[in-house]
Amino acid sequence: MKKKTALLIVVFIAGILAGVTIFYFINKPKQSIPIYRDIVEPVKSFSEIVKAVSPSVVNISTTRTVTTPPTLEDLFEFLPPYGNSQGKKWKEMSMGSGVIVSSDGYLLTNYHVVEQADEIKVTLHNRRTFKATIIGADPKTDLAVIKINAKDLPVASWGDSDNLQVGDFVLAIGNPYGLTHTVTMGIISATGRADVGIADYEDFIQTDAAINPGNSGGPLVNIKGEIIGINTAIFSRTGGYQGIGFAVPSNMAKVIKDSLIKEGKVLRGWIGIMVQDLTAELAERFNLKEPFGVIITDVTKQSPAYIAGLKRGDIILEFDGKVISESAVLRNLVAQSKIGTVANLKIWRNGQSFNIQITVAQLPFETYLETKNYRKAQRTTENPFKGLYVIELDPSMAKQIGADIEDKGVVVYRIEPGSPAENSGLRKGDLIMEIERQRITSASEFQRVIQKITRNDVMVLINRGGKKFYTILSSS
Repeated sequence: MKKKTALLIVVFIAGILAGVTIFYFINKPKQSIPIYRDIVEPVKSFSEIVKAVSPSVVNISTTRTVTTPPTLEDLFEFLPPYGNSQGKKWKEMSMGSGVIVSSDGYLLTNYHVVEQADEIKVTLHNRRTFKATIIGADPKTDLAVIKINAKDLPVASWGDSDNLQVGDFVLAIGNPYGLTHTVTMGIISATGRADVGIADYEDFIQTDAAINPGNSGGPLVNIKGEIIGINTAIFSRTGGYQGIGFAVPSNMAKVIKDSLIKEGKVLRGWIGIMVQDLTAELAERFNLKEPFGVIITDVTKQSPAYIAGLKRGDIILEFDGKVISESAVLRNLVAQSKIGTVANLKIWRNGQSFNIQITVAQLPFETYLETKNYRKAQRTTENPFKGLYVIELDPSMAKQIGADIEDKGVVVYRIEPGSPAENSGLRKGDLIMEIERQRITSASEFQRVIQKITRNDVMVLINRGGKKFYTILSSS
């Protein structure tokens, strides 16, 4: 009897333990995926970010006088002296945003927000209002620094825009349509956007955080509460938000800001070269496996590049350790370099790579490291030069076509319709300076070189109005 009782007790206890164990495993909380936890935690802190950054964001309202040319009706209305020969004038008001960059009253905004303004009024987060003056402006990046007479202002911290990754959370803070201190959230859609057509120096951050008219000049903020961009423009067919906004990256904005505050203008770096992007076809001709880098198409005499020994046809692969994917990247890196600094360039020449050191000088005039998207060759005839007529360059002709008096080559004066030259994008007045890296100094030399060409795609160096670039003339 005692044995049976003991057995029942053991079975009872075992059943309880089994039940508890099963209940535990069924109801055991599932472990969160690490990436999900990383996303949830920042989301909970967005309100704290807004509280921290918003006091440094300001509303900017401007007024400017707009004048229309006088009409015939204005000139003869009631006859002189009552006629209006000056046209009509009225005050135009606009609004934008800005961000405080120093506690003593310096603010950063877009140039187009304060352009031609007769009066600039700044309203702080606490509704205090000040008149502002323009310290300096840089239309080429669409940035400007203005100042108000105030002290002990809240300043947001700056982040490193080079560390941004597509998919990162961002907040846009500003005054869209005059609605002060509006916050929108999105992600980084892309980085390094150039050739957008908004400014001369472009390296935009693209975001889908809602940006509308009035947001211009406000900050784009990461989840650490750091400014990683200045909202500049939107891509829209209606004038409103359509999911594509652009911001000047913080690293570029800081350089411009510091230069405007210190100098009142922007001092840009310059090394004295013209370049073009490297296509797959050109990469093959220069014995490069991948089309990364930019080709030097011209070197200014006595420039830092000339002194350092750079040559036409060299390919720049890196600038101070940063890979050069396109000419806009190199142009921005050079422009943002401090005057007098020594930069290290990785160069590809004659199938080999090596390093060259070059001292960055100050941009002496508004010159451009331009790249053109030239139409790819259509393959229509057997001879790449068929239908192309050239004449020898002389000094009087050089001036007409925009070439230097020291330039050599032959000038295109006629192109037959449908020929490889036309399909490759050549134009009347182009100066052909090289064929397959061989210099062309006369019409007879041009004929001699093309007679030796056996391939159906030929690389030529063209000078078009002073801009030099390589292109492929093809017939296959």
